[in-house]
Formats: sequence, C-alpha cells, structure tokens
Amino acid sequence: MGNDIVIELKGVHKAFGSQQVLRGVDLQVRAGSTLVIVGASGEGKSVILKHMLGLLKPDRGGVWVFGRDLNRIRLRELKEIRTQFGVLFQNAALFDSMTVFDNVALPLRERTRVAEGQIHASVMEKLALMDLLGAEEKFPAQLSGGMRKRVGLARALMLNPRVVFFDEPTTGLDVHKSNEIYRLFHRTQKQLGYTAVIVSHDVPKIFKLADAVALLAEGMIQGCLSPEAFQRAEQPLIRAFVETTMGPIYSSEKEETAFYEAF
Repeated sequence: MGNDIVIELKGVHKAFGSQQVLRGVDLQVRAGSTLVIVGASGEGKSVILKHMLGLLKPDRGGVWVFGRDLNRIRLRELKEIRTQFGVLFQNAALFDSMTVFDNVALPLRERTRVAEGQIHASVMEKLALMDLLGAEEKFPAQLSGGMRKRVGLARALMLNPRVVFFDEPTTGLDVHKSNEIYRLFHRTQKQLGYTAVIVSHDVPKIFKLADAVALLAEGMIQGCLSPEAFQRAEQPLIRAFVETTMGPIYSSEKEETAFYEAF
C-alpha cells in the first residue's frame, strides 16, 4: 500500500444470508483527501464504511488501514486503529440523557486519562469551532437538526482523528441547513487536515467537497474519479447514475466555487 493511501479494500465480498451485497469491491482512500461514495439506496454503501471501521469482516478479500490488514490483527490493535477514527452517524447518535458538553466530552472520558480541566478546555475549543458556544448545557431534544449534526461532528473530532467517516450527514436537513453543514465540513477539514470518507445521496452539491467520487452499483465500485471526470464518464452505469440523479452538469461552476471559498 502506497504511503499516501490510508485505507484500501481489495476484492471485498460480503453476503448476508442469501443476499450478496458486495461482489469484489476495490477502493483506495488517500491521505488528506475527501472520498465521496454514491449509489442507489440499498447498494451497500454503509456496508463499505463498516468494513473500513472493522465492524464487519469480508467473506473474501481484504481491508488495509494505515498499512495493517484488518483480517490479521488482534482486537487490541483494532481498538488502537479506531482511536484514529471519527464517525458522524446519520442521526448524529447523541445520548438524549446527556448534555451537549457531556456528549462531546465522551470520547476523551472513555478512551483517555486526560484531567477534567483539560477535557473542559478541549470540549469548549471544539464547540467554538462548531459555533456552539452557549449550547453546552442543553440536551439534544432542545437542539435543531442542524445543531445536533454539529454536536455530532464536534464529538467525532475530539480525539483529533486521522480519518473521519460521514454516513449520510445531511439526512433530514433542509437545503439551508445542509449548506451550513457542507461549509462546516469544508472549514474544519481545511483547519484540521483530516481524511474524509462520505456516504451521501445529496448530489451534485456534495461533489464540491470531493476529491474523488466512487459509484457503488451491482456490488462493485464502477469507477472512482474526480468530480469533473465522474460527471463526464462514458462508463454506462456511471452515465446512467449521472443522468438520473444530477441533471445539468456544472451549469453554475463559478457560483458553486464561490459558495465554498467564501468560508
């Protein structure tokens, strides 16, 4: 695995009972990049994420993370790798009985021996990054959907991870709130330099964050290309996906670029 490749899947097959979901997935994630995985509902995009996280093992094939084969390492080593991951779940997965502060502090309290004073400073730093100062004593039920996503991202970033996974990060948000989340992703990645893997249905808007776009269809990655190359690809399954989900391509490139670069 090349020095700039942090995650690699080779020939990954996965079935659940008689349902074959992955049929030989090959995929690479490069350090510092943003990879967006797209595809129809039920194709297995989240199954790929779970393999990267070591939550599932392939029936055939292999998964390498930071140069280590997840099929061959011990549980202790897998736990060590996971400390370098952050995850923003589809519904943010906040604990309803805990305040915003305690939700965000949870990774430090569970995985480190950092003193409470340092935990407080670290949590407040991440809340400031998310524009959430003043919300630390609120409970999730008191927050809007967009605020819950921001709390989830603050928690995902608490251990300063090398890789952050986003599973349908704008599900349930209106266009305005989705745009806020996209700007936040863009800003935090520029500041912190993490590698991002995003599963999303929100195309083409999500493409403005992407360095590479991978289409999962028929159990395989049909192409992993730059956003521009993806939208102009002649491969039949990619072309069909583009035509059915995206409409006019880059009709407002200048406007879209300005949207992100302004933040």
